[in-house]
Amino acid sequence: MSVTVNSSIVQPHYETLREEIRAIVEKVIKPNADIIDRDGIFPKQNLQVLAETGWNGVLIPEQWGGRGLDHVAFAIAAEEIAKGCPSTSLVYVMHIGAAQTILLYGNDDQKERWLKPIRQGLIGTYSTSEKATGGHWWFNLSQASRDGKYYILNAEKSFTTSAGQADFYVVQTRSPGAQSPTDISFFIVDGKLPGIKPGVWEALGVRGNHSGPITYEGVRVHQKDKLGKEGQGREILESGVSPIYLIGLGSTWLGVAEAALEAAVSYVKGMIHRDFNKRLADYQVIRQQLAEVKVLIDSLKPWQYTLAKQLDELQAQGKPQVELFLPLVEFKIHASEVANKATKAALDVTGGYGYKRGIFERLFRDARAGIAMGPSNNIAREWIGKSLVGLPLELWYEGGD
Repeated sequence: MSVTVNSSIVQPHYETLREEIRAIVEKVIKPNADIIDRDGIFPKQNLQVLAETGWNGVLIPEQWGGRGLDHVAFAIAAEEIAKGCPSTSLVYVMHIGAAQTILLYGNDDQKERWLKPIRQGLIGTYSTSEKATGGHWWFNLSQASRDGKYYILNAEKSFTTSAGQADFYVVQTRSPGAQSPTDISFFIVDGKLPGIKPGVWEALGVRGNHSGPITYEGVRVHQKDKLGKEGQGREILESGVSPIYLIGLGSTWLGVAEAALEAAVSYVKGMIHRDFNKRLADYQVIRQQLAEVKVLIDSLKPWQYTLAKQLDELQAQGKPQVELFLPLVEFKIHASEVANKATKAALDVTGGYGYKRGIFERLFRDARAGIAMGPSNNIAREWIGKSLVGLPLELWYEGGD
């Protein structure tokens, strides 16, 4: 079964791109999904294939070794990859986001050194959240210091996808001498530098994305790898990091929902109760649960496309992408909850078979991550509610923002 956006909305070349990435997923990524989950393997092989085919540089212009495609193509890729392996999709989203942040705020030297090698398999990721501030992942207590031409980083990050596996980290911390929470800076940190200590990733689901804790102890970063201007971190976070991250996350959970529905439909059509020679698909209660999921998925598809196009338009016009912050947050909430409803329904309609180790219980566990991933749906709903009634979001200051 294939769920597609109305043909009057999607331009034909997007469907060509979808077929291209889908073929890669079916051949390489999907067959690896069970072992990645079972053994907690980082999906290096999957990422290498995505690099060789140019998808790891989907948004990077051709002059820097990428494919020069747009946010719609990225959203399609994240969705299709998630249908095969959610762990790989999350690693992919963080990688594309890190690269995009360098593209938007880096200088030519940084693009030459960090973006061009992506075609050969270089992997990047974000490293922002800190244990001390919990779900408020944008708020840092760590602070960089200076030593001549170097910045010294000391920080304990709580969840960093690809921790210990990435070739470079886009790290957020307070600027040297910062006097306020919003005085933050970003750095491109070589994953081979001394003082980087990844922790262990043990989780219910998405076991291959290695989103474990990571510590930076006296890590010396040359000033040439400061991303943007010192103190520009809030702008980078709001218009560089968050938009690409949120459209990617929503697309990942959309893909998970689609994968669950496709697998469930296939199962109920083929499973026959021999006592009365009825397929599971012949029971009305089964069909209604699947229909509910189908309606929810179809509510996400045009929304995904529209938000991705709006991001392209803002970027083309040189406007701050933070303008789409709350709509993207809403999309992330809805997509993650649709994924949870879809995977629960898939478990329900497949009965005892779905409960056994396999695609249904794996997707069910994977989908739970979407509720908690920052911004968690509880925090995100509070932002939306505050905006509705004219209250400040309080992102950085109590009673402010």
